[in-house]
Amino acid sequence: MKRFIAVTAVVVAGFSALASAQSTATKPLADVAKTEEARRKGVSKPAKVYTNGSLRSDTAPAVPAPPTPATAAKPSGNATPTNISPGMAVPAAPTGAGKDEAYWSGRMKTERATLDRLQIFADSLQSRINALLTDFVNRDDPAQRAKIEADRKTALAELERVNKELDQQRKKIAALEDEARRAGVPAGWLRPGA
Repeated sequence: MKRFIAVTAVVVAGFSALASAQSTATKPLADVAKTEEARRKGVSKPAKVYTNGSLRSDTAPAVPAPPTPATAAKPSGNATPTNISPGMAVPAAPTGAGKDEAYWSGRMKTERATLDRLQIFADSLQSRINALLTDFVNRDDPAQRAKIEADRKTALAELERVNKELDQQRKKIAALEDEARRAGVPAGWLRPGA
């Protein structure tokens, strides 16, 4: 029992010492406010505050168009309706303006369907080439082997052509995604099944 009382006394003494240290270490809220007000008065230049209006969007084309008489009068930087002077050309709307979800998802669906058809055709050509190679190896007649080899070479040439078309189609899809991104189209509009 004596041990319990001693431990309790030490704990109470520790808490009271901690409480007194905290009360003397903390400043009243009014003093903190006065200190902060003095600090703010001493700051000579306010920090830069960025808003949505101060950021410009990335709608510029990848390759700048040659200047025309209407665009030659444009100022450098962002031309917004508030800083356009009379006689200056009004900036064009983004490329995606007026084009809805059905337009973008339809274009992407068409491009992906073309890619799928080409991929299926390439796979079937590869299967034909494999079958012709197996048939070539299993034939003994030189005339039949020559005919099979000619068919296999034709199929190989066709497969090479289809693989080039596949690469071009993948590039078209990437270009369409990039065009949609520059036009500010939501990514969900281009997803499969959209």
